[in-house]
Order: sequence, then structure tokens, then C-alpha cells
Amino acid sequence: MKQNKIVSKNLYSDIKIILEKARERSYRTVNFLMVEAYWNIGRLIVEEEFNGKKRADYGSFLIKELSKKLTKDFGKGFSENNLWYMRQFYISFPIVHAVRGESSASIRHSMRDKSRAKENVNAVSSELHFSETAIGKAVRHTSVDLKSYLRPELSWTHYRILLKLEKEEARYFYMNEAANSNWSTRELERQINSLLFERLALSRDKKAVIRMAKKGQEIKTPQDLIKDPYVLEFLGLEKYERYYEEDLEKALIDHLQKFLLELGKGFSFVARQKRITLDGDHYHIDLVFYNRLTKSHILFDLKVGKLTHQDIGQMQMYVNYYNRTQKLKDENETIGILLCAEKNNAVIKYTLPEKQKQIFISKYIPYLPTEDELKNEIMKEKEQFEMKKKLLRGNNE
Repeated sequence: MKQNKIVSKNLYSDIKIILEKARERSYRTVNFLMVEAYWNIGRLIVEEEFNGKKRADYGSFLIKELSKKLTKDFGKGFSENNLWYMRQFYISFPIVHAVRGESSASIRHSMRDKSRAKENVNAVSSELHFSETAIGKAVRHTSVDLKSYLRPELSWTHYRILLKLEKEEARYFYMNEAANSNWSTRELERQINSLLFERLALSRDKKAVIRMAKKGQEIKTPQDLIKDPYVLEFLGLEKYERYYEEDLEKALIDHLQKFLLELGKGFSFVARQKRITLDGDHYHIDLVFYNRLTKSHILFDLKVGKLTHQDIGQMQMYVNYYNRTQKLKDENETIGILLCAEKNNAVIKYTLPEKQKQIFISKYIPYLPTEDELKNEIMKEKEQFEMKKKLLRGNNE
């Protein structure tokens, strides 16, 4: 009897997984070795600039000459533009300690004057752990473990995108979030353009913003899930286009993967037009999700017209229904989100209890607004948020 020489599917699949993981790890290792090399090239350029800082044009002359020689010996990848990026990489992610006798502020000021890129460090960033180190002359032959400061999961293209950010805490937030969520460079650009950091920072105090910069987004409370506004430019809806709630719902389902990315961590889709029946009357919840981090159902109701108190009351009914009939013992309270084109803050204020943590009203923007438009929206929401906090403090006193 001949032996069966056919390789089993399970064996082949297991071997394939091992090889693919090994290739991925190998690629990431090589990729980060290049990132380390570029950071160290930037370090050496900065050191050399300090030695020749009496000449105003020394930096430009140095980059130009280096580009010629490196391109000749190592080929593409060492254009003047790319070398400026490497230099800025070292400046934007300061790891080595400052030269004795020179303060962090004076060195940063000196390098900012020479840099082509903007270097505007936000006041909050002074409290970041990684900002306590400074830009300066590194001691040669000193080994710096960049994996302790940078994220090896990210490519040089990721870091080049991050260098465009002025706020240091935003740079570190997007670095950590891109690595934690395995964002492609396109996804990273999209999140930066939609001001994700600013939207998440809206309802957080300074210490919480600093924690978010160090670790990325952490989901511990229902409030941590909420963005305001949500940016839904991927739906392809025009700025002044007229559409109905069913059109918005269909567009969200058609672009579910991108919508999940905008929602954030831990979301999985459960149902569309989920029907519930109460005493023979049928009601339909537009979208139902589950979040594994908060261990709770997330209900969405979509509104393209003006928000009313009836809309909020209906969402309260949906949340109560899920809490009493669908929630398991080890799960947390259901969260309801009314996603609307226009908020009515007066109606929200007098319809919802002051300390409730289950129902949230957020605005959505169906196109990618300009940075100024988005910042104005965020500032309006921040003012409302601060006003609400003052009222709550006044009622508690």
C-alpha cells in the first residue's frame, strides 16, 4: 500500500502562517533599522550644525554637500529634502540629553530658528515625559534604545507624516495610536486631517490629554467613546446635498469598514434597523454596535433634521429596553448616541438629566471640512462643555 504523500491542508496552513508572520517581523525589523538610521543621521547633522553655528547658512550648505555625497555612494533616498526630514525627525523626537550648561528651552529655540519646519511646542507638551529630554549634542558612541521612545511598528513614511504636526502631544498621540490600531499611512493622514486628537481632547482635562499623548486613546468610560463632531467624508455626500435618514444609513452600511475606523476602538457591527416590539407597536433602531472594551451595546439613531426632545425620549426608550432585556449580567449599561446634522443644545440641556452617562448627542459632518471649520466646531462644543461643567459645579455647591 502506497503512503499518502498529500500534504494535509491544516499542516500547510500552519506552516504558511509561521512563514507569513516571520516575514512580517523581518520586514518590520529591517524597516525600523532604517528609521533608527535616519534618526541618527539627523542627530549627526544637528551636532555638526552646532559646531558650525556661527555661519548662518551652514545648515543649508551642510545638507547640500551631504546629499551629493550620499546619493553618489548609496543611491536614491538622500535628497536634500529627505535629509531635512531626517534632521527634523531628530528635533521633533528628542531623546538624548542636552549638552551640559545648555537648557532645553535655549537649544530648542536655537534649532527652531534654523529649521525649515515649524516648531511650535504647545504649553501642555512641557509636562510630557518625553519632553523632559532635549535636543542637543549626543555623546558619540552612546547607544540609544530608540524602541523605548519610538514605535517600531511604524514606517519612515508614517514618521514623515507625523513631522508635519506642530503640537508635540499630538505627534506622540498619533504615533501611539497609529501603532496600536495598525493604521496605514493613508489612515494616519485621514485621522490627522479630521483632527482626531482635538476631537478626543475636547472633553478631557490637561492631565488626561497628556496621558492620551503617551499611550494613545484609552477606553475606560462611555465618554471616552464619544467624538463630537464625527467626520463622515468617506460617504461621498456633497456639502449642500439633500438626503434622507435612510440615505445616510445606507451610505454608512456601504462604507461600514471606514465608519468603524471613525467610531474608534473595540466596535463591532451587530444590526441595522433592529426591530423591537412593545405592546404590538414596532420600533426600529437605526444601527446597533457592540464595544468589547466597554462591554456594552451602542445604539445609533440618525437624524438629518432638527433634533427634538421626542428624539431624545425615543433613544432613552431604546436604551432602557436593551438594559432590561438584552444586557447580560457581566455587561455594562447600554449607550445611546444620537447622530444629528444640527444639535439643539437647549433641548438637550432640559431633556437629559444632568449627570446621566448613557445618552450622548453628537453632530456629524458628511464632508471633510477645512481645518478652520473643524476647529470652530470643536471650539463651540468646548464652550458648551465648559458651561455645562460650571452649571454642575454650581448645583453641587
